[in-house]
Amino acid sequence: MVSKRMRKIIVSASLCAAIPAVTIPNAIHAQNVKTSAQKLAEITQHLKVVRTMRANFVQTNRLGQRVDGTMIMRRPGKVRFEYKNDQSLLIVADGNSLNMIDYEVNQVQRWPIKNSPLSALLDSNKDLTRFGKIIPTNNENVISVEVRDPKHPEYGIITMFFNRQSNAPAGLSLVGWVALDSKNNRTTVQLNNVKFNTAVSNSAFKWRDPRRRGGPRGRR
Repeated sequence: MVSKRMRKIIVSASLCAAIPAVTIPNAIHAQNVKTSAQKLAEITQHLKVVRTMRANFVQTNRLGQRVDGTMIMRRPGKVRFEYKNDQSLLIVADGNSLNMIDYEVNQVQRWPIKNSPLSALLDSNKDLTRFGKIIPTNNENVISVEVRDPKHPEYGIITMFFNRQSNAPAGLSLVGWVALDSKNNRTTVQLNNVKFNTAVSNSAFKWRDPRRRGGPRGRR
């Protein structure tokens, strides 16, 4: 069972994301402007053609605590995080809002998807040319993009990592993201066993509201 402290960390991690600032010398930055634009276009194309995604995830907070589970995504606007060995905790974006449901205490916390950095992944209309910045990596087969809304720093930042993979949509596969919210809570999410564009039913994003019934615990 995940502790109450850990639940708070999970919520922050799932909603917000960032990576430590990277200082790039001006000369190097100037040389990489075109390359960065091309990489941003690659990521944009990848997100455009990805309709659904399934994956296992491992989530690590700034204290080194780890939890794992499964993720199901359907664009636009839908994602489900189920945490292994904790049947009482569920995080679901249902197309309109991002919901953290805690069946242990019969509570629901809710945020508009557009107020979450996860909108960079879930919103098919998100313009990465406005909000995204390529972060250099030491591996040409890894592309990293930092997405933030400068007008709303309270939304946090998400830095997503993609591996080049020839059989993946647009030649890229999302392998995870790094998170830092406005309260400096940092989390790393790593994905594995990723599968793209498989059938995902709308029912995968339904959940039982524990506030309407005081019944037994359960996700459905």
